[in-house]
Amino acid sequence: MREQRAALWTTVALAAVGIACMGLRQHALRRTHLGPGDSVWRLTYDIRFVPAKAGARITAALPQRIVKVALFVNAEAAEVCRVSDQLAVDLIQLHGDEPPQYLAELGGRPTLRAFRLGADGLGPIIEYLDRCRQLGCLPRMTLIDSQVPGKYGGSGRPPDWGMAKQYPGAQGCPPLVLAGGLTPQNVAEAIGTVHPAAVDTASGVESAPGIKDPAAVEAFVRAARDAFSASKS
Repeated sequence: MREQRAALWTTVALAAVGIACMGLRQHALRRTHLGPGDSVWRLTYDIRFVPAKAGARITAALPQRIVKVALFVNAEAAEVCRVSDQLAVDLIQLHGDEPPQYLAELGGRPTLRAFRLGADGLGPIIEYLDRCRQLGCLPRMTLIDSQVPGKYGGSGRPPDWGMAKQYPGAQGCPPLVLAGGLTPQNVAEAIGTVHPAAVDTASGVESAPGIKDPAAVEAFVRAARDAFSASKS
């Protein structure tokens, strides 16, 4: 109960500093690749996991202007639909290995598809989106994160901004959300380099793992807004 009250207090505090979107992680386990090979992994509890019941209280406490997102990693499509409806979110963020046809199983619910940008570049991402377009299930937005072996996200490392800025958002692809290692100190440079539609952060505004620092969030929001305004002028 104490943790739930703390989460609600943090929600109110973050809403007050001007965030435009809040994500609720619905993936409870984190994989860490111990190597060598593909068979040695460590599973740990993800400290940023938000149980559905607590998440529903959080979304109910948020102002309507804030976009509410539920983040899933390789969950069953039926479970994603059930939980996202329970949470009353605006977007479903898919951060795992879900194929294009998986999006078609979500009943038209808006999605934000996350990709890990690595040595293969943007080619696999564009191919994925082309297939989604063929199936009639193009995601509402695309998120680009860094590719780190054994992690689906949350590594705190930035992707190659020079590669990310080549994303063809003006050519029929969904708007780009840039993620990965963004902080109040570097988000303006990231926006000026990549020119995304939006930015995403987690560990970059935390005082400890899983603990958001409202002051850091406010600084991040201010820096991002100033950079977006400058890019439009």
